[in-house]
Amino acid sequence: MSGVDAADSCLACALTAGTAPLPGGQVLRSGGWVVEHCVGPLGLGTFVVKPLRHVLHIAELTVPESTELGPLLRRVSAAVTEVTAPEQVYVCLWSHSGGVPGHIHFVVQPVDRATMTRFNASGPELQLAMGKAGCFPDPARVERICDRMRGLLG
Repeated sequence: MSGVDAADSCLACALTAGTAPLPGGQVLRSGGWVVEHCVGPLGLGTFVVKPLRHVLHIAELTVPESTELGPLLRRVSAAVTEVTAPEQVYVCLWSHSGGVPGHIHFVVQPVDRATMTRFNASGPELQLAMGKAGCFPDPARVERICDRMRGLLG
């Protein structure tokens, strides 16, 4: 899929291209990757690390993209830890959209005891419960946390 076609039909591409609303804007562009605050209901301080180009499978990553991925996930996780002081930071691959492979992205999600207690869940069950609850963070708070992350990652 070309970049233009992808931006027309892929939310991840539209966010990167600036054609869909992205509270907080891009936090970092690094090599073939971009870091943005999650636009879904996974809580304040949850970030997405995704390839700049439209990629559906890990096996499609280039050698430079693959080489950069591990260190970038570590940097983003460390910054999320510093900014949110969670009990744990979940890092997981998401890629399906409507039951079909979509633009891969890694969710970097801070999790604390209060959130697990609120939803009576942890791990994938916590993410599912948060998704069902549909609680989206306040855009002004997202802007502030993105500014703090930029300071750490920049």
